Amino acid sequence: MNAQQEGDILEDDSSQDNGVQTNQYSSIAPAASPVAQEDPFTTYFEEKVPIPENVNQIFSFRKLWAFTGPGFLMSIAYLDPGNIESDLQSGAVAGFKLLWVLLGSTIIGLLLQRLAARLGVVTGMHLAEVCNRQYPTVPRVILWLMIELAIIGSDMQEVIGCAIALNLLSVGRIPLWGGVLITITDTFVFLFLDKYGLRKLEAFFGFLITVMAVSFGYEYVLVNPNQGGVLKGMFVPYCAGCGSQQLEQAVGIVGAVIMPHNIYLHSALVKSREVDRKNKKDVKEANKYFFIESAIALFISFLINVFVVAVFAQAFYNKTNMDVNAECNATGSPHTDLFPLNNDTLQVDIYKGGIVLGCFFGPAALYIWAIGILAAGQSSTMTGTYSGQFVMEGFLNLRWSRFARVLLTRSIAITPTLLVAIFQDVRHLTGMNDFLNVLQSMQLPFALIPILTFTSLTSIMNDFANGLVWKISGGIVILMVCAINMYFVVVYVTSLNSVLYYVLAGFISVAYLCFILYLVWHCLIALGVSCLDFGSRMQVGLSRHTDIYLLNDMDGA
Repeated sequence: MNAQQEGDILEDDSSQDNGVQTNQYSSIAPAASPVAQEDPFTTYFEEKVPIPENVNQIFSFRKLWAFTGPGFLMSIAYLDPGNIESDLQSGAVAGFKLLWVLLGSTIIGLLLQRLAARLGVVTGMHLAEVCNRQYPTVPRVILWLMIELAIIGSDMQEVIGCAIALNLLSVGRIPLWGGVLITITDTFVFLFLDKYGLRKLEAFFGFLITVMAVSFGYEYVLVNPNQGGVLKGMFVPYCAGCGSQQLEQAVGIVGAVIMPHNIYLHSALVKSREVDRKNKKDVKEANKYFFIESAIALFISFLINVFVVAVFAQAFYNKTNMDVNAECNATGSPHTDLFPLNNDTLQVDIYKGGIVLGCFFGPAALYIWAIGILAAGQSSTMTGTYSGQFVMEGFLNLRWSRFARVLLTRSIAITPTLLVAIFQDVRHLTGMNDFLNVLQSMQLPFALIPILTFTSLTSIMNDFANGLVWKISGGIVILMVCAINMYFVVVYVTSLNSVLYYVLAGFISVAYLCFILYLVWHCLIALGVSCLDFGSRMQVGLSRHTDIYLLNDMDGA
């Protein structure tokens, strides 16, 4: 019996599972699972948005509107406080010179989000669910823990971003820990908006994106940056006179834009639309409209990021602490002590960024900046909570009540954030942000490698599996992104100047690289490197055939 025949038999067997007759486009759907039938609970999916029928045009705005939503929720991760801080630091350190890095990172992000959306549409499952069914127990648990770390790191930045915004808006009256508690409370409230309808929840996220666009757009108009400089920085991939500081900032932009948990999130969000996965035409159409919607959403997020970079590039590039101190002193700002009297280049974060804007452009600039940061933090905190729920439910196959799931995922992420807020001063969070950026960079392979693996397998994706061009280009892009992020990690570790940290990092690196190699091995087999498929299923959890080595009984898992 050859591999194709064996694959057909497995597919036929799975298609008859539970007495449900399916065809190739639904043979891996979880809908026929007895568990799914007995337990109707959902997260975010208590209703599904219907897609207009009998629309025969090649392109329909009605259908695009029906598919609009998941891409904009996904794009919020490109606008979280970590990204905003990376943007303003990029502008202050390199001027307009790194805008092309931001553009390239956003395009790469779009290509990776395309893979995530296709997995969710074609299989009817999100990435965490597929990982749960395809990887053996130990790798699956390790993968879940790594993604949870990424979510916790991202969530800490987002919640603290909200707390900083509240601190600025209250003129320091609300301490950092108080802002964290407020953010936790209102996040619980906002998360239950989907009880009033999925489209209303998506509209609320759209409102928050609009607030960001208006807030940061106001700053852009107020500062009035050099438009020629903006366009040159965006489309000329060169950085004249740049050194190690600018290089590290460029690497930081890539790490801030491409976030691991967002791949898991997007593959889940697309399940909220009614798509007949038994119909190849409908699946193809859904993939097309989700890609268009994602492109529009990321274009808007890119423009908002450009606003922030351009504002700080125009107003604060090559500014020194003494320059800022003098200006803040002249305007009567109570925060002049943030900027020591020396000629060191200005170092800013989202807190100091607001203070500097207030010193140079008036109190309105500070408060509008804080409103934009609050919208960024609140929206990304909510989508981060959804990511945590999808990841935990998918990897662990949890069947808990809605409130229990939200409470658990929030507690895991919020507890360390609250501790940081209690023991850290709002003015001295840069070191923690650097550490959190490194933490998220290290987790990136644990999203990118699995998504390329599963979308390349015809046993999972059928006719929608990655072609040769996508396999090669996807592999190159993921290798490049992971290499850039690993450089960022190495730079951070070497800057610690501690033998103890070096030894600890060495031990962690060995275990880390071993697990990465394990995932890469799986991925290469999925990409067609059959010479690596030398293990038996009993020994390593794989079968001997490239196309079916990951094809478990998707319904019975």
